[in-house]
This record gives sequence, structure tokens and C-alpha cells, in this order.
Amino acid sequence: MACTRDPAIAGLEVYRVGGAVRDAALGWPVYDHDWVVVGATPETMRRRGFKPVGRDFPVFLHPQSHEEYALARTERKAGHGYTGFVVHADPSVTLEEDLARRDLTINAMAETPEGELVDPYGGMADLDARVLRHVSPAFVEDPLRVLRTARFLARYAGLGFVICEATRALMTQLSDSGELAHLVAERVWVETEKALSEPWPEVYFQALDECGALGVLMPELVVDREALDEALGRLHRLPEDIHSDATVRWRLARLFEHLDDEARAALGERLRLPKAHAALARQAAVTRTLRLTSESQGLDGRQVLAWLDTIDAWRRSERVAPLISLVSLDDATLAADLALAWRLAQQVLASTLVDEGFKGKALGEELAHRRLSAIEAALVAGER
Repeated sequence: MACTRDPAIAGLEVYRVGGAVRDAALGWPVYDHDWVVVGATPETMRRRGFKPVGRDFPVFLHPQSHEEYALARTERKAGHGYTGFVVHADPSVTLEEDLARRDLTINAMAETPEGELVDPYGGMADLDARVLRHVSPAFVEDPLRVLRTARFLARYAGLGFVICEATRALMTQLSDSGELAHLVAERVWVETEKALSEPWPEVYFQALDECGALGVLMPELVVDREALDEALGRLHRLPEDIHSDATVRWRLARLFEHLDDEARAALGERLRLPKAHAALARQAAVTRTLRLTSESQGLDGRQVLAWLDTIDAWRRSERVAPLISLVSLDDATLAADLALAWRLAQQVLASTLVDEGFKGKALGEELAHRRLSAIEAALVAGER
């Protein structure tokens, strides 16, 4: 069964499983390979040089490739949440039993090292039909599967994938059951962060909303559904020239920017957001407020200076250009005015004022005064 050219797995019953099989069938790049070993024990794996890394069940790293090899296992629900399972890993567990515990049929396929497909639950047919379908009724035992299914839809929606009605019903059942409340914030954020990096991130939130999960996990987003729809439409409208590593942060900021300070802070705390993500969401929100103020009543220099102070522009100048680029998506004229105001305000140097004899409180006041004057001059120039 195993590829005998690899002495670490020679003689073992080994299968490649999960995402690698799925994405290879779709023609997508495959970066990670996960393997299941049937009929072996932890002692067998250690004797062959595998390094144990699993905390809750037997998972090992290959001595050369460092890919993950897990012993075939089954799970039994014994508590709440995604951790409330008793895991049984034993040489008697079959491959079909191992695959049966997985969430979706497209993730419950396996193949031998020689490429022979093992597909007991119809995953390949569902791939061809572009359907996300649960493997078994045990889907409802793990509330994290609601988020995972929505995330896979965000990945594959552009290929025509849909969630089958029976699976949608189980997602709604889980949302109504109270099980979602037992998901720890870190797990919710991990799935959400992954979804925000997918090609169609808005689909993730739409799918969660349709089954009732979004109202449980992120209630601040569903208070105003018109605002939510607008926010989801912003996820693909990001500042130009941002690094790809910043895409998730910017998408999150665009999703949250319409929320007031209280709601945004509550949601950030609920998801245990990284500080950088929460900070950018605040910056995007105050920038949105500046733009809306400009549209409704125009701007004066003090408002622009307050915006620069709030985003800590003087110490973190790298923040300014992307936020001005964000403004340009809706108001190119305002963006040009802000860019000129920032350029002129930057030319006011504290060192110059020190040379003029200013110090202490007087230095700070004069610095603010001259920056304000520079900003106001830029705004006047923009009106011409």
C-alpha cells in the first residue's frame, strides 16, 4: 500500500487525505499534504523516526519531509463546543471510519501514495456538481463546522459552489442550538481571518447570516442590515499599493469602519482581535467620519489636524498614505486636499521651533498652530 521508496512508511497503510486531494482534483495549487496511517500504533511511528506533535490525538511529523501523519481515529461527542470530543485512535480503525468524522464530503476523500482514489462518501461527485455537503448527521456535533463550511464557500463560490439545502439546515440547527456560544473567541477569529483571505470573503459573512450564526457570533454586524450589505461590498475596495500581507487587516477594517466606537470595541473584544487589526479598524473608522463630514458640511483645518492627531500621523507617518488612498476610492478631490495638507504639515519641524527658542508647553502649542496654518493653506489652495 505504501510507497516503498520511502523507508519511513514502507509497509504501512498510508493515505493522503483532505485538502490536498480536494484541491488537486480542482486543479488548484497544493502546498500542504496531510496523511492518515491505518493499522499502526504510536510506538510504530516513533520507531520509524516520526516526531509526535499532537496534543489531543496521535499526529506525527515525517522525519524528512516534516509533513503530518495522523493515526486513523474516530470521535465521540462528550461535551460542548469543538473540543468536546473523545478521540479513539487504534489500529482497528479503518480509513472509512476516519473519513466519516470529517465535515464535508469534498474533504473526506483519500488517495494512496500511488494516486488511487478512495471516496466512500461521494466527494468527487460533489466536487463535479459544485456542492458543499456534510458527510453525516454528526456534522451537528461540532459547531466549528458552520464557520468552516462558510469559509469553504468563500473560497469556491466563484467556481459555482453552493451549500446543499440539507447542510444549510444543519448549520441553522447548530446556530439555534446554543452550541456556537461554546466556541472560543480564538477559533472564531482563526476561521474569520482565513475567510478574509479567500477570493470571495463577503460570501462567508452572508452564509453565516443566512443560517443565523452571524447574529450569535458577531451581533454588532446585524443591527443594521443595509449597513452590513454596504460593508460587505467594501471588502474588495481597498487602498492601492498595500502589501498582500495587509489584505486581511484592510478587509476587516472595511467591514468594521461604519460601526461606532462602542460596537467596534465590543466586536474586537469578542473576537480577541490582534492589536494591529483593531488599530487599523479605528483608523479606517475615523477616516470615514472625516470623509462623511466633508461631504455634508465641508472641512476646516482643525478637523483635518484632529484626524492626523487621532491616527498618530506624526509618529506613524506610514499610516497616512493608505488612509488617503482609502478616501480616494469615494472622493478623489478630498484625497488630493488631504495629501497636500499632509505634505505641508510635515514640513513644520519641531527642531526648527526649538532653534527659534520655543520649549515645553509653548513648543507644543506653536507646533500645533503652525501645522494648522499649513493645513488651512492647503485647503484654501484646493478650493481654487
